[in-house]
Amino acid sequence: MRILVLGGYGLIGSEICRSLLKAGHEVVSLSRSPKAAARLLPQVEWHTGDMRRMLNHAEWTHLLDDVDAVVNAASALQDGLMIDLDAVHHLSVKACLEACELRGIVRFVQISSTGAEPNAPTAFMRTKAAGDDVVMDSSIDWVILRPGLVLAPSAYSGTALLRLLAGFPMIQPLIMADHKIQTVHVDELTEAALMAVEGRIPAHADIDLVEAESLTFEELVAGMRNWLGFAPAIRVIRLGDRARSFVSMVANGLGRLGWRSPLRSTALQVLEGHVNGDPALWHSISGRYCRPYEETLNMMPSTTQERWFSKLALMLPVLVLVLSLFWLMTGVITLFQMQAAANVLEGSGTTLLQAQFLLASAALIDIALGIAILFRNIAGKVCMSMVIMTILYLVAGTILVPDLWIDPLGSLLKAVPAMMLAVITRSLITGR
Repeated sequence: MRILVLGGYGLIGSEICRSLLKAGHEVVSLSRSPKAAARLLPQVEWHTGDMRRMLNHAEWTHLLDDVDAVVNAASALQDGLMIDLDAVHHLSVKACLEACELRGIVRFVQISSTGAEPNAPTAFMRTKAAGDDVVMDSSIDWVILRPGLVLAPSAYSGTALLRLLAGFPMIQPLIMADHKIQTVHVDELTEAALMAVEGRIPAHADIDLVEAESLTFEELVAGMRNWLGFAPAIRVIRLGDRARSFVSMVANGLGRLGWRSPLRSTALQVLEGHVNGDPALWHSISGRYCRPYEETLNMMPSTTQERWFSKLALMLPVLVLVLSLFWLMTGVITLFQMQAAANVLEGSGTTLLQAQFLLASAALIDIALGIAILFRNIAGKVCMSMVIMTILYLVAGTILVPDLWIDPLGSLLKAVPAMMLAVITRSLITGR
């Protein structure tokens, strides 16, 4: 079969693509960055597309050539700088279904979520429910799969939050410690999607994919900490509503700048609403229940890379903040201490006016870089710009004031570790 997978570049979508390819199917998908997506999954036929803008059925026709079925795994957690939940979860799905009906495509698999209801407290769940309603109202043979908290070897969203919290040394801060949650391994979700595509699940089935028992969030984090091989926490700190609201407010602000933190208010509200479902229908169809949390962890590898992610996920926002403040303050101090800074260049052969022009230009560039790194979509490029500017400063300082290399306060020497901090931060942001 030739299958269109929406959201094929995401955690769940990419695993569904791999499952379909392994079963011998042909897979086509779309991405805003098809070249990057092709490096991840070269066997997939990638097309350029942005579901935020594909709101008319005519925009879907070229993707549906010879397609036999569609799997919609596209999902976004919260509105932000580059995210429109209603467009991704609802309007684009409606347009795609209209195109499918015109093309005669008869099978559509919707990856939704437990708790997706029209009156849900979060826009994520409400827009998911609107998309589900469009699917159920269509003339296509649909299947809706509603996973609980999806666990996977890769860290994203809920699993990233568990690993991030488990990475705290010695202490264990917790939010919503007593809330009940049911999990599912991503392999069980992809298997269900494959069964639905191949017609091994009855049409119009609305299935919760969750383990049989619920666990508290505290039990999930403790299990994750143990799986990662970290020592048990000396003390557990249960954060109250005010602390949680403050954390989510900061995360929301960063989300507007493009940083998709698992601590944003939507993620916490989803957990607060209890991620639970009824596994009975899946048991009646498949003859089994989804694996329990402990068994899921036991089957996943726990290696150095998992431990590194857990620790570095905690450090990345701190690194970005340090770089931002470092470059901002460097520029601001230079502007307010212009005469003192110009005195450093005395004897370098530059006039006072030339020195002030050079210093003011450098200060404004520093301030611009300090602000720009806060925007996620350009942060990687900003880090590289910081490296280039540092090299230029070091070269200029060596030519104009070489004595700064032996300055007791390390005026030039300190720029080297600051430059390496930008290199490390860029690697964490871009993954390369």
